[in-house]
Amino acid sequence: MAGFNTLGGASRAIVKKRVRLACAPPPPIAARALSLARSDGLLIAAGRAARCRFGRSGRRVRKREGDGASPCGVFALRRIFFRPDRVPRPVSGLPAIAITPRLGWCDDPKSPVYNQLIRLPSPWRHETMWRDDHLYDLCIEIGYNDAPARRGAGSAIFLHLENPQGGPTQGCIAISRRDMARLLPRLGPASRIRIG
Repeated sequence: MAGFNTLGGASRAIVKKRVRLACAPPPPIAARALSLARSDGLLIAAGRAARCRFGRSGRRVRKREGDGASPCGVFALRRIFFRPDRVPRPVSGLPAIAITPRLGWCDDPKSPVYNQLIRLPSPWRHETMWRDDHLYDLCIEIGYNDAPARRGAGSAIFLHLENPQGGPTQGCIAISRRDMARLLPRLGPASRIRIG
């Protein structure tokens, strides 16, 4: 600290500028169409490109619940969910939540907790976060339709692991386990995803 205090005024200004530049939000992660196939795309982050999958109906600006489309727009990345019995706690700047068999996600537009993480059992229609397959072993909550949630506009949009057999998602974005492992350490509170 003594060295810092002895810097001249001009040097302090340079240090402040560097701090501001270092704190500038990173460019959003981009997920865009790869070809004419509705569900094939590229996820681009920090200069690296990875294959990704969109919803079976492609991408839509006006997404609706159950339409099978991935929403278009720029969205915050909220938090990571992980299966502690299958993967270690991820290292990332995003908060991480261990999935348990009692966690679900409400996808019932009639519910007051629509498009929110819920405890099970629940009287509302929902999907279970603790899945038999490996899609949600590591997944990132995409901040779509959550501030506040509009009923029927779509729910449970995640960036999750791809199905090893390939194919589209139900509306999420899917990438390989290897690409997810490379991505997670690069994410923080300012991270965004642009889907288009």
